[in-house]
Amino acid sequence: MSVELRDLRWAIVAAQHRSLRQAAEELEIRQSTLSRCLRDLEFQLGATLFERTNGGTRPTVVGQEFLDAARRIVEETEAITARLKTRSRGESGRLTIGVHSSLSAGNLRATLVDHRLRFPEVEMQLVDGSSGHLISDVASSAIDVAFVAENHLGRDDKSLSVWSERVVVALPEDHPLASRDGFPVALNLRSVQSRRPISRQ
Repeated sequence: MSVELRDLRWAIVAAQHRSLRQAAEELEIRQSTLSRCLRDLEFQLGATLFERTNGGTRPTVVGQEFLDAARRIVEETEAITARLKTRSRGESGRLTIGVHSSLSAGNLRATLVDHRLRFPEVEMQLVDGSSGHLISDVASSAIDVAFVAENHLGRDDKSLSVWSERVVVALPEDHPLASRDGFPVALNLRSVQSRRPISRQ
């Protein structure tokens, strides 16, 4: 015996309206189609779910018990479906991020804060480490994405240069570069992606 989820939904609507005509109008189907569906459902279950009178259609005692269970099944199914849809879009679930840069300020911190605001159902877990370890973790799917400060990763087909940041370098007074006025040093931060992006436009 196989009861379709559609049949449960239709039976629930019929019980809510207590009128097959009104229920059929809401479902946008023929009244005869709904009536036949309910009779087939009763035949499959071997029980009378609805009492049909000139005043309308109302659940029997057995029918009410069945409908209570049907509502729970439909609600749980819809909730699971919604969770799976948001997870497949990257809007829920867990995102493990490897970082090889300071989170105290800058674009990386701003990006992670923005992602948390836009996708509050996504649990973010941060993992720090050397660029080599993080790249290896991405390759083995131990983490989902890694942010590393490297120019050449050997994974150019799966890496993306997301921004460049200037860094401050402290040197001893007798260092050859200490006498130069403001030499440029840039930090090129790259994102090595594995299974899903850090954010979605």
